Amino acid sequence: MFIIATPTLILAVIVAIIIGAGVGYVMRKRTAEAQIGSAEEQAKRIVADAEEKGETRKKEALLEAKEEIQRQRQELDRDTKERRNELSRQERRVVQKEENLDRKLDQVEKKEEALSRKESRLDKSQAALNEMHEKQQAELERISGLTSDEARTMLMDDLEEELKHEKAMKIKDYEQQTKDEADKKAREILSVAIQRCAADHVAETTVSVVPLPNDEMKGRIIGREGRNIRTLETLTGVELIIDDTPEAVTLSGFDPVRREVARIALEKLIQDGRIHPARIEEMVEKARREVDQRIKEAGEQATFDTGVHGLHPEIIKLLGRLRYRTSYGQNVLNHSIEVSHLAGVMASELGCDVMLAKRAGLIHDIGKAIDHEVEGTHAAIGAEFARKHRESKDVVNAIAAHHGDVEYGTVEAVLVAAADAVSAARPGARRESLESYLKRLTRLEEIAKSFDGVEECYAIQAGREIRVMVKPDKVDDAEAVALAHNIVKKIESELEYPGQIKATVIRETRAVDYAK
Repeated sequence: MFIIATPTLILAVIVAIIIGAGVGYVMRKRTAEAQIGSAEEQAKRIVADAEEKGETRKKEALLEAKEEIQRQRQELDRDTKERRNELSRQERRVVQKEENLDRKLDQVEKKEEALSRKESRLDKSQAALNEMHEKQQAELERISGLTSDEARTMLMDDLEEELKHEKAMKIKDYEQQTKDEADKKAREILSVAIQRCAADHVAETTVSVVPLPNDEMKGRIIGREGRNIRTLETLTGVELIIDDTPEAVTLSGFDPVRREVARIALEKLIQDGRIHPARIEEMVEKARREVDQRIKEAGEQATFDTGVHGLHPEIIKLLGRLRYRTSYGQNVLNHSIEVSHLAGVMASELGCDVMLAKRAGLIHDIGKAIDHEVEGTHAAIGAEFARKHRESKDVVNAIAAHHGDVEYGTVEAVLVAAADAVSAARPGARRESLESYLKRLTRLEEIAKSFDGVEECYAIQAGREIRVMVKPDKVDDAEAVALAHNIVKKIESELEYPGQIKATVIRETRAVDYAK
């Protein structure tokens, strides 16, 4: 069924739509206005609540601030009160101290017044005594007819005449008795010291033997055209003797320190297996450091064995060097330790200063470690060295006087000299020929070192050759020939020696650079 739309119907529909829309608009407006009014009321309530809470918070903050101010005011009042109390106490103490000082000053003044009165009375008494003494002396002089000086002289003359003979007899008896007792006591002390000191010494030699793993090592030690053996002999100043002795190399040199350096370096090279000039230089340097350490340890051990402490490190170092020095075949370090023990024993028997005797005995030969470097006797050199390193004057005197060069200053100095003589005089202790031989070799090197341009020199071949290394920038080839001739002439004029001595001057120039 179809409905036919008429204009009236359409108009009615449009009017209905318009009316519906207006009614809807009015209803929505009223709803919105109601919601706006509700929101405004809610906002007013929120603002009122906020204002109320703000007022509450403000009152609480004011209350807390007032409480904090009150608390700080109370603390300030308490601190102020405590400070006032402390100031009051200090003021009372100051007043009390002032009162005590016043009382003490009054007492001191009273004592001074009392002392003044006593001194015045003593002066009067002394004057009265002096006057009485003068009167008595004048009366005695009047009665005797002699002055006091004449009476004193007469009395002394009479007493001297009476005592002169008796004094002479007593002195003679005492001298004889003292001499007998001194001889007996000296024999007892020396016998006790020798008995209590048992020392073993082995005669030092001038050669060292280094064992080899096989005979092929000899060729490696010699090197191509002998360069290895020349380098080792040049650096150490020791002669290497490579002969038919199976699996052994002999090191010959009169200086035990150089010989020990060469021995250690050669053993390290044999153990390492790499033998060439650069490696030899490295091993010789390591051996020198090792020997220096051994020297230090030997000096420290000597001080420990003898119980002597507080020595200067330089003295301990020189003491260790004595391990490699000999005197007539006797090891100087062992000799020094023995002298220290002997001097200590004798000082103990005599009731003298034991530590002073042992200290002086231990370092009495310290000059032998440097006597080849400084002019003078080893006693004078050692005494000067000890003085420079703050040893006491008694120790210095004992060192200087142990050979009788200067006067003995203490009993301990005499004991050190006696101990030195006992240690050196016992059978087998020394050999005269070895000492003369070493002195000749030392003098041979000193002659070579006296020329300008000489860097190092070594006496080898048992003193039959002197090898001299010169500085290449100061000595040219022509001057090296003249230097060898001058050394030979000086040796002939100043040294006594058997046979002949060969002088070899070595000049070496090295050019070294580094690739970077």
